[in-house]
Amino acid sequence: MQRWRGLEDIPQDWGRSVVTIGSYDGVHRGHQLIIGRAVATARELGVPSVVVTFDPHPSEVVRPGSHPPILAPYDRRAELMAGLGVDALLILPFTAEFSQLSPADFIVKVLVDKLHALAVIEGPNFRFGHRAAGNVDFLRELGSTYDYRVEVVDLVERGEAGGGVPFSSTLARRLVAEGDMDGAAEVLGRPHRVEGVVVRGAQRGRELGYPTANVETQPHTAIPADGVYAGWLTADGERMPAAISVGTNVQFDATERTVEAYAIDRVGLDLYGKHVAVDFLAYVRGMAKFESLDGLLEAIADDVKRARVLTDAYDTKR
Repeated sequence: MQRWRGLEDIPQDWGRSVVTIGSYDGVHRGHQLIIGRAVATARELGVPSVVVTFDPHPSEVVRPGSHPPILAPYDRRAELMAGLGVDALLILPFTAEFSQLSPADFIVKVLVDKLHALAVIEGPNFRFGHRAAGNVDFLRELGSTYDYRVEVVDLVERGEAGGGVPFSSTLARRLVAEGDMDGAAEVLGRPHRVEGVVVRGAQRGRELGYPTANVETQPHTAIPADGVYAGWLTADGERMPAAISVGTNVQFDATERTVEAYAIDRVGLDLYGKHVAVDFLAYVRGMAKFESLDGLLEAIADDVKRARVLTDAYDTKR
């Protein structure tokens, strides 16, 4: 999959293409419907498919301080989109100047002059241009002028976790924030992932016999509610069952909120300075302060046991 950052990265000889535009944070099951339709349409027409997205999230530019929690960083989104068969990803730097483009100017500058859109595939609530004044009706209206067609994908799939509402990034973020990993996975189509670099922490886990990878997450990352989870730690391409702790270490009166993953039954791992991924499968228990060190060790042993059972059962079903 080709990756471009800015309109100037698009090859000069780029021909007609099928385009879909959106933030696409999380590349959840609703997004997959739209992107999948764009890929299928591109193949039917014999042209490449292009996903257009923005960095930073438009809300941060239009309303500073309102950046939503990120479900997937851009590299992860690119990986997921490539898996759906997308041919090219265009990341447009979203600046104050760019936010002033009228819907008509956006269509001309991006869809017509640069991507030579033959078809544009969107969801029913797609908005674009200055003050989000453009919608699918306006997009379709200008299609007759600029020789592209518009297809609107009805997001008919609905998730039980959301009480029957359509899949959305907003719903996924809420479920993650609540620690509902089953619900988040239903919306996303996979377990929620958090990524970052392993840094040195207080090393209390090592002292207790359960060394953890302390993951320094990227800004605005959607981190699950405080608690203990079952999931996986992936490093150097290896996916390992893990017991994961999120929150402040209340046992030792710590104040910094962390994401720490213990790779079950692994000895001698040295992950400091490495980029890792933590996938959250299931909520195990809430954070608690124990009366004694023995009580804490007993709870950790039970956490590890439950995490092993849950991850084994998940892999067996797949």
